[in-house]
Amino acid sequence: MKPISIPAPGIAGPASRTAGSARRIARPASRMAAACCLALFAMTASAVSANAQSFHHLESATRLKSAQPDWDYVTLDPARGYLFIGRRAEGVVVFDVKAQRVVRTLKDTGDANAIVLVPEFDRGYTTNGDGTTTAFQLSTLKTIDRIKFGEDADSGFYDPVTRQIAFTMGDSQAVAFVDAKTGAVTGRMSIQSSKLDGTVPDGHGNMFMALRDRDAVIKIDVAARKVISEWKTTGCEQPTGLAYDASHQRLFVGCRGKNPVLAVMDAGEGKVVTTLEIGRGNDGVIYDASSRKIYTSNGVDANLVIFDQIDADTYKLAEATTTRPYARTMALDPKTKKVYLVTAEGTADPARKINKGVAPFYPNTYFPDTFTVLTFAPR
Repeated sequence: MKPISIPAPGIAGPASRTAGSARRIARPASRMAAACCLALFAMTASAVSANAQSFHHLESATRLKSAQPDWDYVTLDPARGYLFIGRRAEGVVVFDVKAQRVVRTLKDTGDANAIVLVPEFDRGYTTNGDGTTTAFQLSTLKTIDRIKFGEDADSGFYDPVTRQIAFTMGDSQAVAFVDAKTGAVTGRMSIQSSKLDGTVPDGHGNMFMALRDRDAVIKIDVAARKVISEWKTTGCEQPTGLAYDASHQRLFVGCRGKNPVLAVMDAGEGKVVTTLEIGRGNDGVIYDASSRKIYTSNGVDANLVIFDQIDADTYKLAEATTTRPYARTMALDPKTKKVYLVTAEGTADPARKINKGVAPFYPNTYFPDTFTVLTFAPR
């Protein structure tokens, strides 16, 4: 009988050595498999993160002192980070969006509704409700002159080809033109409408203008001072905000009617190619060519509805973010994609006339020191 060999403690026998070798071989393989799994997971997570949709979130809400809050349009100077706010009776307030503070109120800008900036001439022009514009130096914010061009005014729009500013005058059913370099009044034309709304240049010396009371968009030859086309906004009632995509020749029209939509129009043929649902109380539409997004600010429903442009005639909802009631006008920073809106807290005082054309209880009184600048940032 052969003696049985029993390994001493701590000394591996042949079978044990074979199993240990297998385990040692298996360990690097399992570690390699785990590393591959982790790498694959990281790549998948990275791809998901890269494709994840960013949404606009409220970054800041800054209250400004104001005895009688009121406002209309806002304009951003992205180079300086200044937001120009047309605060009507209180004039134009310049707000530093980085420091979140008021820089100053421009001198002699009482009754201001809107602001046009013309950096090439270092000038800015306000639109004052009494039919005047206050010209100021953009670099210093010093007032140059207050220029009379009519008896009323709603807003102003710059045409870079003719270098003229078109001031809309709904009560007068007319448009006044001012030379952006000199401030000289250069002409005037009649428009058969008392609701002259959003206006945008086409880059060829023409301007498109929304006529809210006629459910139409017109095309104006600025140099000739004449309407060369008029198109009905089929499926779009009360066209208000307006933006333009020159590369695809598409107009984006914010429509306030009973069924508020963003209408996409072929600017060559004047036909509505599609409509997209938005919120009530639209007063702002912006097209950002770099991201191919269309922004709409809708005050009554208090939302910021944004669409992605897939191609000239195809669009999809990107986001519909809650803002605050009556934040209806906006400005976009083309670099950071931050959106700036303004609003205030108010009430519909039954002792005063209520603008039921906008909403049943549209505020006609705003409370002191509630005027707020809202900053929405994508993340």
